[in-house]
Amino acid sequence: MTLAPERNASRGQSATGAPGKVPARTRVGAYPWAMAGAVALSVAGAAISLNGVLRGWAWYLPILTTVAVVCLTIATLRALRAHPLVVAAGGFASLIAILTLTFFRRTGIAGFIPSGATLAEVDRFVRRASETVLAESAPVAPNAGIVMVSCAALGLTVILIDALAVPLGMPATTGLGLLAILVVPATVKPQSVGVWGFTATAAGYLLILACSQWFAPDSRTAADSGRNPGQFRRALLTGTVALVATLAVPAAIPGFDHGTFPQGSRLNPWGAGTGLNPMITLGNSLRAPAGSGRITYATTAAGPLYLRSVTVDNFDGESWGPDDRDAERRPVAGQLETGHEIIAEEQLRQVTAVDTGAFTSPYLPLPYAPETIRGLNGAWTWDPATLAVKGSNTNTRTQQYIVVSTAPKLTAALLQQSSQAVQGIPADFTRVPGNVPDIVRRTADSVTASSDTPFAKAMAIQKYLRSGEFTYSLQSPVQGGYDGNGLSVLADFLTQKSGYCIHYSSAMAVMARLEGIPSRIAVGYAPGRSTGSTVSVAGQGALPEYEVDARDAHAWPELYFQGLGWVPFEPTPSRGVIPAYATETSTPGVPGSLGSNEDLLPGATAPTPTPSATAVPLPGAGGGAGDLGQLLLPWLLGTAAALGLVLLAASPRLVRMGRRARRLRTEGRTREDVVPLAWAEIRDLGTDYGLSPDSSETARTYSARLRHSSLLGEHGGMDDAAHQAIRSLTSDFERRHYGPPVQDTAGRGRTAAIAPRIAAVQHSLRANASLPRRLRADWLPPSVLGRWAWLLAAPFRGLSRLAHRTAKAAARSWSRARDGLFRPRGSQ
Repeated sequence: MTLAPERNASRGQSATGAPGKVPARTRVGAYPWAMAGAVALSVAGAAISLNGVLRGWAWYLPILTTVAVVCLTIATLRALRAHPLVVAAGGFASLIAILTLTFFRRTGIAGFIPSGATLAEVDRFVRRASETVLAESAPVAPNAGIVMVSCAALGLTVILIDALAVPLGMPATTGLGLLAILVVPATVKPQSVGVWGFTATAAGYLLILACSQWFAPDSRTAADSGRNPGQFRRALLTGTVALVATLAVPAAIPGFDHGTFPQGSRLNPWGAGTGLNPMITLGNSLRAPAGSGRITYATTAAGPLYLRSVTVDNFDGESWGPDDRDAERRPVAGQLETGHEIIAEEQLRQVTAVDTGAFTSPYLPLPYAPETIRGLNGAWTWDPATLAVKGSNTNTRTQQYIVVSTAPKLTAALLQQSSQAVQGIPADFTRVPGNVPDIVRRTADSVTASSDTPFAKAMAIQKYLRSGEFTYSLQSPVQGGYDGNGLSVLADFLTQKSGYCIHYSSAMAVMARLEGIPSRIAVGYAPGRSTGSTVSVAGQGALPEYEVDARDAHAWPELYFQGLGWVPFEPTPSRGVIPAYATETSTPGVPGSLGSNEDLLPGATAPTPTPSATAVPLPGAGGGAGDLGQLLLPWLLGTAAALGLVLLAASPRLVRMGRRARRLRTEGRTREDVVPLAWAEIRDLGTDYGLSPDSSETARTYSARLRHSSLLGEHGGMDDAAHQAIRSLTSDFERRHYGPPVQDTAGRGRTAAIAPRIAAVQHSLRANASLPRRLRADWLPPSVLGRWAWLLAAPFRGLSRLAHRTAKAAARSWSRARDGLFRPRGSQ
């Protein structure tokens, strides 16, 4: 296949490769630097809006450095007239180098080249960033993992924006890359992207549009011919319209709230709907001064109950979450069975009517342990291992249902007697992570050293965590940088001895497993408050009504005892209600002791504890801005990855469209400039539809073959319009290369007719081609793929030529040496 690169046509070569006139080489000028500056301003400006998603400003300098280095590299390569693919590759290389220098200097070769050890460090940083995204609430601590990922994402955004603006010739679409950055703070922060971030981003975007119009990036155009006041005015008008539309949209479209964009109008597509994040992001809900996600329920129990949504049993060491066990789930119909034997003589049976209101979650809040559920809308399934109920393509919003639950009445004596070996439960609840920090192991062994039964060990751990050494705090975890639930966070918590329920419940669950006691973390709502109203429930009469919201979100550990099932404990001081069986060994009334009344939630009355009744407020319930952001961040990352794959798949088509648009642009060009480009477009069109030119063909021969090819339909040949168009283009090309020089003073009008003639040829080729050939020409054009293959093979061709020359030189040297060694004596 003859590639016939476009640059050859622009330099005056004929269809056969014969040299023609070569226009003078134009200077690149300030264009690469101006465009790089515009891209850097737009991306660095958009990054300003991440303040509030990431805490403080320590993260901004690495991001600014990354953006500046990548932009400077791209500008330098473009100023040196490197091929667009080389420019993009150089941008990637500089991104890798600056990330290595900034984050992995100790393991990198010479400090900036990745090594094998660097890849292992990258994996650790990515896992830490994943933990931050899933387990922390905004603003998150700017740990090295999340900052590294942010730098990498913004560096890739720079390369994408530059590719759209320059080689693909679509500067207006660069706004999509900037939008991908702004959508994160727009959904996470109540104040949206903020004035300064939006202003800097808008200024950078307008400069990108202005640079694409004011300068002449095409090397075929004279340096001073690209500046067109009309183009500049159009770019300014386009930017103004876009700015006005951006400011007006939030006021006209539902889904925005919190004031005037960009300082307000946080994107909130789900309105006031709120929900439970089962991935243990309690911090945001507990710090919210106003409760949201209100749930009401009426019950036959003596007091308010704990509502339990899901359990967390998958402790992989970094980020913990529920294991839904989808393959084992069963439809909610009939009886829900615990799956393990209960030997307690007395059972507590309760009926509870729940109204979820605006609370939105895939997991259903229930009293433990549910036996039957009536009144649900949609399809729901339950997990036999945990009795957690989850919707199938439905959620809890506006659900009203009645739950019958039964649990054994427990006492300390009964639990103390339960020392049999655990049987019949999944290994998920006993598995100990392999990377438990030493401080966790030492603490567990020390605290339980004098305990001889599982219940005694559980009580010892609970008593230790509720002792005066620990303090309940929603702020110190944030300031200490461990607002999460991984094992590294747990080590920090045991060192600082300050945190909130997720830290206490995680610590007890992990230490219990280390001592051989199966454990899991329950996620739900604490008892809440009485509304003062009653609700009539069929067959039960009027029952007192209670309410819970995001302020009651809580997490607590559940430990398994053979014959008694899952038993809740309360290690968090000043939160929740301590079950009676866990207070019998404590001294009532002593602050911080297991029986202190200060552990009751404000406004809550102490219920009659049941094994399931200790559903402690759940992490991340509520639907505050941080919760919505944490739910959206993984989706946004997945969407960005999907868009990247789509862009990659469409890149041959985009490159082909951009090349055609540049060739057919006539403003500022004479016929001498346009004709070679038009002929290059004809050659590429023929190549795309299976009629590539042969290296030995003249322009006239190729034109005739193209017009009468049997590939163009049953009878062969183009239609009349295309036939005349290609004849005239061939004539122009021959006159341009083989005729006398033309002083084109009025020829610009003639160039305007080139686009319709090209369109006529393309229409005829497409109309006569088969469907597979049309699809290939549209999405996998051989003219583009062939050039890419030629470029990719260039280094190997160079190596081959070098090897060939080296071999020939070695052969010549050996021949001379052999002649010198074996020349007969006396010969001259």
